[in-house]
Amino acid sequence: MSNIGQLERITQNRIVELFNKQLGYNYLGNWEEREYNSNIEDELLSKYLLNKGYTAAQISKAIYELKNAANNYAKSLYENNKNVYNLLRYGIPVQTDLSKNHETVWLIDWKNPEENHFAIAEEVTVFGNHEKRPDIVLYINGIAIGVLELKRSTISITEGIRQSITNQQEKFIEQFFTTVQIIFAGNDTEGLRYGTIGTPEKMYLKWKEDETDNSKLLLDKYLLKLCDNRKIIELMHNFILFDGGKKKLPRPHQYFGIKAAQEHVRRREGGIIWHTQGSGKSIVMVLLAKWILENNPNARIAIITDRDELDKQIKRVFEDSGENIYRTSSGRDLLNQLALPLPRLLCSLVHKFGKKDVDNFDEFIAEIENTPCITYGELFVFVDECHRTQGGKLHRVMKAILKNAVFIGFTGTPLLRSDAPTTLEVFSKYIHTYKFNEAVADEVVLDLKFEARFVEQNISNPKRIDAWFETKTTQDGKPLSEYQKAELKTHWGTMQKVLSSKSRMQIIVNDIIYDFNTFPRLKSEKGNAILVAGCIFEACIYYNLFQETELKNKCAIVTSYNPSVKDINKEDTGADTESDKELIYNTYKKLLGNKSTEAYEDEAKSKFIKEPANMKLLIVVDKLLTGFDAPSCTYLYIDKSMKDHGLFQAICRVNRLDSDDKTYGYIIDYKNLFNQVENAVAVYTSELNYDKFEKKDCDILLQTRLESGKDRLDKAIEQLDLLCEPVKPPRTTLEFIQYFCGNSEIAEDLKKNEFKRKNLYSKVIVLIRAYANIEDDIDRVGYSKTQIENVKQKVKFYKNVRTEIQQASGEMLDTKAYEADMRYLIDTYIKAEDSKNITPFSEKSLIEIIIDSGIAEAINKLPNNIKQNQQAASETIANNVRQKIIKEHLLDPELYKKMSELLDSVIRELKSKAIDYETYLKKIADIVNKIAPKENSGYPAEIDSKEKIALYNNLGKNVDLVTRCCEEVLKYRKTDWVGDEIKEREIKQGLYNALKSKDEVEKIFPVIKQHYKC
Repeated sequence: MSNIGQLERITQNRIVELFNKQLGYNYLGNWEEREYNSNIEDELLSKYLLNKGYTAAQISKAIYELKNAANNYAKSLYENNKNVYNLLRYGIPVQTDLSKNHETVWLIDWKNPEENHFAIAEEVTVFGNHEKRPDIVLYINGIAIGVLELKRSTISITEGIRQSITNQQEKFIEQFFTTVQIIFAGNDTEGLRYGTIGTPEKMYLKWKEDETDNSKLLLDKYLLKLCDNRKIIELMHNFILFDGGKKKLPRPHQYFGIKAAQEHVRRREGGIIWHTQGSGKSIVMVLLAKWILENNPNARIAIITDRDELDKQIKRVFEDSGENIYRTSSGRDLLNQLALPLPRLLCSLVHKFGKKDVDNFDEFIAEIENTPCITYGELFVFVDECHRTQGGKLHRVMKAILKNAVFIGFTGTPLLRSDAPTTLEVFSKYIHTYKFNEAVADEVVLDLKFEARFVEQNISNPKRIDAWFETKTTQDGKPLSEYQKAELKTHWGTMQKVLSSKSRMQIIVNDIIYDFNTFPRLKSEKGNAILVAGCIFEACIYYNLFQETELKNKCAIVTSYNPSVKDINKEDTGADTESDKELIYNTYKKLLGNKSTEAYEDEAKSKFIKEPANMKLLIVVDKLLTGFDAPSCTYLYIDKSMKDHGLFQAICRVNRLDSDDKTYGYIIDYKNLFNQVENAVAVYTSELNYDKFEKKDCDILLQTRLESGKDRLDKAIEQLDLLCEPVKPPRTTLEFIQYFCGNSEIAEDLKKNEFKRKNLYSKVIVLIRAYANIEDDIDRVGYSKTQIENVKQKVKFYKNVRTEIQQASGEMLDTKAYEADMRYLIDTYIKAEDSKNITPFSEKSLIEIIIDSGIAEAINKLPNNIKQNQQAASETIANNVRQKIIKEHLLDPELYKKMSELLDSVIRELKSKAIDYETYLKKIADIVNKIAPKENSGYPAEIDSKEKIALYNNLGKNVDLVTRCCEEVLKYRKTDWVGDEIKEREIKQGLYNALKSKDEVEKIFPVIKQHYKC
């Protein structure tokens, strides 16, 4: 007879037998009628302790202390549970006689798991304020450490979770849970979930291990995994964390990441842990640090990051978990602490390894390499966000000072090809990886949805633009030279300046206000948003614009700016309006009042996280786009060009789990970034080969990089030497001016020598870039000390030559004096239209678009020479459907004589890019829709998914009804809604809005339920 839909009792009988026969737990019986069931069974615990050789007096004292901690009615469940855990974890110091020393009574034998007494009882009736009866209770040495609630296969596993959550309430059997470490819920169809005391329903976890093993029901499979004697002891001993009022258990990727890292530590071998943004990297860091310190008495741990905010965050996380950590105040303090035996755990900014005013960095490195810092103990260095911290001179200082340390890097983003070599030089290969798509599949983070918006701009009055420009570029009746005008046009006739026009920014402000009044998550005031501006000036403009809206006093600006009078002491140009720097300074002085920038930003961030209704929008530039976790944050508005690490970290600000009404994180793009998002997500979900690198491979990578860098630098110097070879002796400033300008007072001479000057300027730029690329490693490229000094002098010399020639020729203009007038021109005569949504796949998530469609795989199979070229990659994937985007032109004064023509050309380019971009997005939608079932052929174009096909067939083939029903379902659908009466009722109400008939709703709802599960 089939076991489909079998009774819960049958499942429970099988699980009891599994614990008894396969896991070796003693069966204590059915305790439904048994009196005085307790979470501390005196008889069982006493028997165990007697077998361990403790005296009756010690046992009595230890059990008294344990019960006293478990049953302190003046404290919360969290506090009692934490106190009990500490007694279990670290033993109970017992003194039975004043003449005797304290001895530790160990309630659990952590070193020898099999020496403990494992048992289960079922139907354990517990009498509290109202009695409850957990299905199965797990006991170790008579102490209740686990509770399992089982449901029949047709009842949702969430029912079992809610049952345990209810049981933890004070009005039921809260005190029983003071000893409980792990809470399970399961059924035969959905498998097993686990959590601990205080874990919210949606935060109960799934275990993942040996996924190819399909020989058992998931419930049985994972009970065998998690409740194995050694595994459950290990989880309790090494993987439980009390973190700022929340008790936490590890997710599978955290457990296996730490296990892999432990093996590296045992071998004193470094590496990189890449766990995607939002997956709990800090917890991995804390648990690994605790394990190292406990298992190696000589170990010291230094946690290094590159931002003050992260440094503070790390200190807080460790202290919340009960670990004392010392935060260094300076470089000297850091080195002093490392030379002492205590503290064993400290954190520092990477910059504190640097040394100010170092004239010769290479000599400085050589000095400290020959006399490294004396550090006490075996030092392990954890480097947070190691893909950033590893670069430049500072990591060389760090490696030189901490010569014998083991370096372990932590990152939420993978190494891109450009930064992999230098990072691998420091840390070696990957220890463990956990990618974005894996985290979404495991419901650790939310998937993302993407919407591209275009704001069209137009010139309102070309004649007035030109007249204004000519007037403002005439001083005392004398106009600027053509070169100076060209310089001014170059500075102001750019894409970024046009995009920063006040009318365009006002449209974006209007968009956001509209969204806050119409998008359910924002309208409910449970969710909030971040706006990423292109620069601090634009952030201040946005902030001022929002002060005229309903978000006044409910938005804040968080940037790296800290107002100082010295910022504006050279800004007074005599103009009546503010310069850019004056606007920034005045905005900050007004919004700060008497607060410091730090206090203002801390208050804003705290409100944003804890009171989303009172802090709805944060305006940022670079800050908060990494390491800032705010579950309420649901929308990210991007008005800044971004790519790679920065872009991916930014979009992950909205992927944190929150309440049920947050089903996705939303990216609203105003900068045509989808192809950048596409490539970033593809890389961040792909299998990388960097874990195959050994140290010798890193050395080869380093050598190759340095050789090519030296070659570029040598060629750049050689070309400048050749260009300047005709300059006559004694080659002073005068001779250089004569060669590159002729007579600087004669316009014809300047014109005749213009080509030479442009050649000089471009070659100096090449030299500066070539030098910057290897500056940090210049002592390792093969130069002698004398050659290094010569190179530095050459770079300095040619930079000075360029500056002198620019000034002598009049081709250098201080644009500050014209800033206010040019800003007025941009803001007054460039008008913006309402934004347009140009996204053809708004219903689908990034995972569906980029990974499920195969685009990610296609990107990662592209040849390196194409893959590294973002435009080439996009064109290849889209089958060359995109038109070639017009490259930003270098200003040609002859072609763009009029300022209005220049601005108009920039706007035409913007429109052209928007058209190309919209075409590209449509092509992506076409690719995505190819994964729709073949049977959709013959359906209307709007019916482009299997869900819509099902609705179309059941709604009288009414396309309009299908569209409206889809919109309502997507609007109201929440995580795990199937089987949840309240959530199902919300969807039905949405369907009624579309269908206007209860009968039609009930008819179509089973179809919805089948096709729109989440």
